[in-house]
Amino acid sequence: MAQDDPPEDADKSTEWAEFRTDLAEDRNIMAMERTFAGWMRTAFAAIGIGLGFRALFGSWDPSWMPKLIATAFILGGGWLAVTAERRACKTLARLNKHEFSPIPTPNFRIMAWGVAIGAIIVTIGLWVLVEG
Repeated sequence: MAQDDPPEDADKSTEWAEFRTDLAEDRNIMAMERTFAGWMRTAFAAIGIGLGFRALFGSWDPSWMPKLIATAFILGGGWLAVTAERRACKTLARLNKHEFSPIPTPNFRIMAWGVAIGAIIVTIGLWVLVEG
């Protein structure tokens, strides 16, 4: 195939190889962003499972048991968000952008810490608010 034939000029071949390598690094940045989004979805799912568990099994005896199980899921979701942010920022620091502009690092931090703080607030509300 014509596109597989090496160019006659060795410098051009090196240039193409470097360009493909640069694009691969950009693809890694985009993959890291998708992975971060996946972890954030998992964090939201864990928080939702905790709230759902509390809503469905709130009448258990002793009454603190469903709150404790819900707390584990909710705080676990907040922990997942912060862990995902740290991993994403470390990966982004190692990679160099070429043709693609990645999401700025502060946006990862704002989203992750917003989820974590929200999880803490929901947990406090779970234990403090009186039913009925």
